[in-house]
Amino acid sequence: MAQITIREAISQALWEEMEANEKIFIMGEEIGVWGGTYAVTRGFYDHFGADRVRDTPIAEGVIAGAAIGAALTGCRPVAEIMTINFALLAMDMIVNHAAKLRYMFGGQFSVPLIVRTPGGGGRQLGATHSQTLDAIFAHFPGLRVLAPATPYDCKGMLKAALRQDDPVLFIENATLYQKRGEVPDGEFLVPLGKSDIKRSGKDVTIVTYSKMLHVCLDAAKQLAKQGIEAEIVDLRTLRPLDMEPVFESFKKTNRAVVVEEGYPTFGVGAEIAARIQAECFDYMDAPVRRIAQLDVNLPYNRTLEQAAIPNADTVVKAVKEVMYV
Repeated sequence: MAQITIREAISQALWEEMEANEKIFIMGEEIGVWGGTYAVTRGFYDHFGADRVRDTPIAEGVIAGAAIGAALTGCRPVAEIMTINFALLAMDMIVNHAAKLRYMFGGQFSVPLIVRTPGGGGRQLGATHSQTLDAIFAHFPGLRVLAPATPYDCKGMLKAALRQDDPVLFIENATLYQKRGEVPDGEFLVPLGKSDIKRSGKDVTIVTYSKMLHVCLDAAKQLAKQGIEAEIVDLRTLRPLDMEPVFESFKKTNRAVVVEEGYPTFGVGAEIAARIQAECFDYMDAPVRRIAQLDVNLPYNRTLEQAAIPNADTVVKAVKEVMYV
């Protein structure tokens, strides 16, 4: 299998699906001639042409609204929002229209729309451009919310998303585009709505997703040197949320740490911890420990910003707390 970056994996998925299905087109700010803010669509404009690679005005509500209209009339648009922070400007279109139209019209319409957008902090972009807003969008029924963390999952899940008929928010962590991993040369899909065991272990369950997967894998290496074997469950999809692998792992380890980059208040970790407590209370040997970004606006200063985001040492400390409670 080839070793490629997440940027290349996403680009390959888009290219291959656009070659296979002429109904797919992409639209967004600077995605055409410029090739995208993160270079994912570089070369697409010259190959597919202006009809299928459409540069748009700086108007996220218009991008999402036009994409919904195109999806309703039989196209399969991929709308790129430059950052998930700007998706707030398209919130009404995404969660009040794309996510609800099929339900409100009794299944007469489908909205096969993909909204691609990067999120997360760690790049010194300031408080308004560094947020992890995954939990906000995952709150709403009717919208699939995907947040893969490896090149394999990014390519396979994006290809699968482009072949189904529900609206999808595909969240790419802004600091992971250069992350490398193995991806098969041939055709493959990764099922949506399925969590995945990224590391087997017997002592503690770590539940995570997106960038924090790699933080947790680093932490697991440190813990293994100290005789603690952590099992890591990568959620990959936040809606629908697949908890079965989490429950199975917890019933084996009896301890859990949930790690996310977003805010702790009303966050993904709170939902995971509540479900573990509700479904696996009799197996619980320690309270579920939650790790998240500090509940503050992210500073611009690099040292302060990094201090606010969870790291491997934070995870190691939390695991030891639940191991030796």
